[in-house]
Amino acid sequence: MSKKVVVVGGGYGGSAAAKALDGVADVVLVEPKEAFFHAVGALRAAVDPDFLPRIFFPYDKLLTNGRVVRDRAVRVEPGRVTLASGAELAADYIVLATGSGYPFPAKNDLDDTAAAQQKYREAQSNLHAAEHVVLLGAGPVGLEFAGEIKAVWPGKKVVIVDPVADILSEYDPELREEVRRQLGELDIQLVLGSPLKENPPTQPGERGTFHISTTADVDITADIWFRCFGVVPQTGYLAGALADVRRPNGQVAVVETLQVKGQDTVFALGDITDVAEPKQASAANRHVEVVAGNIKELIEGKSELAAYQPGPAAIILPLGPTGGAAQLPGMGIAGPDVTSQYKGADLLTGRLGQMFGVGVNDS
Repeated sequence: MSKKVVVVGGGYGGSAAAKALDGVADVVLVEPKEAFFHAVGALRAAVDPDFLPRIFFPYDKLLTNGRVVRDRAVRVEPGRVTLASGAELAADYIVLATGSGYPFPAKNDLDDTAAAQQKYREAQSNLHAAEHVVLLGAGPVGLEFAGEIKAVWPGKKVVIVDPVADILSEYDPELREEVRRQLGELDIQLVLGSPLKENPPTQPGERGTFHISTTADVDITADIWFRCFGVVPQTGYLAGALADVRRPNGQVAVVETLQVKGQDTVFALGDITDVAEPKQASAANRHVEVVAGNIKELIEGKSELAAYQPGPAAIILPLGPTGGAAQLPGMGIAGPDVTSQYKGADLLTGRLGQMFGVGVNDS
């Protein structure tokens, strides 16, 4: 009789784990969203109406043998997943892959695809009408969003504000220099090193002229702003023996095999883990290899499990379809051509289409 594996969360890691285990176990993927949301392409979807449909992928062709249950896990403990509908799923193995929340438009918190697309169309309309845009947060999201805005509307004034002293401080100086060079060419202004005296009076993404200033007395006038910081692990459903492994920041404590601390049959991957590394979709995919491989080993009765080792610092940062820079293991710092080829041109929609069994124009 096949072992039952319940994967909680259908994001990058959860979908890939479910697919990897589909042939060796009875897999159930629990996900409240109607379609997979491709967050890597979300910032372009906020500026380009034609790109918007390409970031939603139906789940119906993801699994050949298993099934996708459109529901939300409200209580997860070893051996059992309780859903918002009241249904309970027994499990020999559980994979926690619920990811993280993040401010719109980098991520979408709506489960209904039509409603989510309407929210992005409203953002497109508001950005189109705006002349001066402020992005709070000079991390990868803020920088990438600025590049996407400039690719569509080169004449818009875009200002990025952050109290940090420099951009991308966890990466090599050569990368920072190349990104700064391109930001200068795009006329994207960086206001770094001092926080705002107070937040803008309007809501994020809402049109309306406002004036703000930093503690260093840099004055900024704009008519729309977005928050580009604030990762929140989504782990409030942990219960029973799993409640104790939830750290104060919401992350889940794991051991090197990516088993949840103190558990043999519960694994975690992606943004929710307390692995010390940047929270990126690429890291979640590397987690999948270890988690799926270890569950296969356990199903086959083996006891030697693989350990996950975080890789070196790496990033591919598009600034629009043809701009950006990258820091890649073995390649050093790459410029716009390589960045566009590896990611920027289609933002990995082709690869996702293969995973979900659809062409990018069919999604």
